[in-house]
Amino acid sequence: MAKFELTLPKMGESVAEATITSWLKDVGDTVELDEAVLEIATDKVDSEVPCEVEGVLVEKCFEVDDVVQVGQVLAIIETDDDDVPATEVLEETTTETAEEVVNQLTERVEKAQEEVSATAPTISSNERFYSPLVKNIAKQEGISQQELDAITGTGKEGRVTKNDILSYIENRGKAPAKPEKGTKPEIAKPSVQETPKPQSKPVVVSGEDEIIEMTRMGKLISQHMTDSLQTSAHVQSFIEADVTKIWNWRNKVKNAFENREGEKLTFTPIFMEAVAKALRDYPMLNISVDGDKIIKKKNINLGMATALPDGNLIVPVIKNADQLNLVGMTKQVNDLANRARVNQLNPDDIKGGTYTVTNVGSFGSIMGTPIINQPQVGILALGAIRKVPAVIETSEGDFIGIRYRMFLSHSYDHRVVNGAMGGMFVKAVKDYLEAWDSNREV
Repeated sequence: MAKFELTLPKMGESVAEATITSWLKDVGDTVELDEAVLEIATDKVDSEVPCEVEGVLVEKCFEVDDVVQVGQVLAIIETDDDDVPATEVLEETTTETAEEVVNQLTERVEKAQEEVSATAPTISSNERFYSPLVKNIAKQEGISQQELDAITGTGKEGRVTKNDILSYIENRGKAPAKPEKGTKPEIAKPSVQETPKPQSKPVVVSGEDEIIEMTRMGKLISQHMTDSLQTSAHVQSFIEADVTKIWNWRNKVKNAFENREGEKLTFTPIFMEAVAKALRDYPMLNISVDGDKIIKKKNINLGMATALPDGNLIVPVIKNADQLNLVGMTKQVNDLANRARVNQLNPDDIKGGTYTVTNVGSFGSIMGTPIINQPQVGILALGAIRKVPAVIETSEGDFIGIRYRMFLSHSYDHRVVNGAMGGMFVKAVKDYLEAWDSNREV
């Protein structure tokens, strides 16, 4: 007998954790090879976690709604398979020894907690929970129960964590002293790192207001977007492109294309092709930032922001987009978009994106300022295609004509992409679109 540790797999560069939404197996159930054991959700995709071995589920390490970090053990599977990698198996011969060590450590922790609890401050009148460690720190630092109750907690259900109380103690010790009479108070120099995080003001709710709980995905997306704004120095460049040639060409070939390929030819794969070409011209936009290092990506993997029926967005990835012809690009775009809308994407479908494109024009917007999808450094918003009067330059002079035009909005990370490069990149996309061959065969 051996025990296999089922861990949370890596699901993309920017995905560090997932929420368990349901267990598909109970303790004692038989698990087949590649059979799903539980369902998880991230800010990008909902998916199942399959088992890599055959066996029996003997232990669940987390409950539904728990947040699990990538690499953490989700469950223990008992198996008879001798081919299970040794690094992932706890042999029977060592099980008893491991259990003895765990029991000894558990007894020590429980004893220490009892000692701390006996001398720690009592739980506040509002029944807010404090861990023995937090209460012990509060006692050592002379923090009253009233002060402890006033600390904002960032843990589960608003609990005060070790970092919360240590941060409070640090700021508490920096409280400015009252200046003596006749002396000028010393003005502290501003520090970006010491700027306190702004607290949201309480919202007044009347009896006629409706309170709607944010969805799990909504909460994760909210945090992901906020983190991106705090990480990257966002700046935008805008340009207008004349896509009349593309508009007319698509109308000419779309029916024949659908009859031959069984796929609808939309504008999205055409735009994705132009973006992939521009990224090949400007590879320093196909990068990620890791501290003081820049990671230049070898492959051009385009993220495609897709709207879901519940109003949220998901970003499936077109791998090696620069190597696809228009037929291949169309099939990839349609397949990912269709599976995204019915919640059938796999974790691999949202991995490895190096640049993202979002179509704000599908909602009628002519332009937008999208937030960068970390850890990427750029995102392009495609505005609505509009029929507008425009100046047309010819060898015989200029005249006014009706043209199909759209705005391209490029958001990029100003820490590593300067305005010149950000502007030249979006102009390259425009040039590829406007140079479209009206006689192109597809």
